[in-house]
Amino acid sequence: MKRLIVDYKKLTKDILDLLVSQYPYGFDDEDDIIEFTSASGEIVKAVKVNAEDTIYLVKIGSKLQQAIKQHEDTIFEEEDDFIDFDNPVNDGEDLEDNL
Repeated sequence: MKRLIVDYKKLTKDILDLLVSQYPYGFDDEDDIIEFTSASGEIVKAVKVNAEDTIYLVKIGSKLQQAIKQHEDTIFEEEDDFIDFDNPVNDGEDLEDNL
């Protein structure tokens, strides 16, 4: 199994999908974040993302949070099969008619 350290700038859509699915409620400092020293002596914080044939350590920081937020926004924009409960299609229709 391959092991790769990935910066947020190099995240693919597939890795972002895995990251969001494996950490749907975000990551916790104590349980999810791995801290290590890089070859250059820099302290790095990362979260582990498991793929079929690769384990990714994704470096975390404020820019990763922004990338995840943008990715989630894109996913929600692409989904057509949801009901907006705040703005129903027709006030007289039953909810089941909208499914």
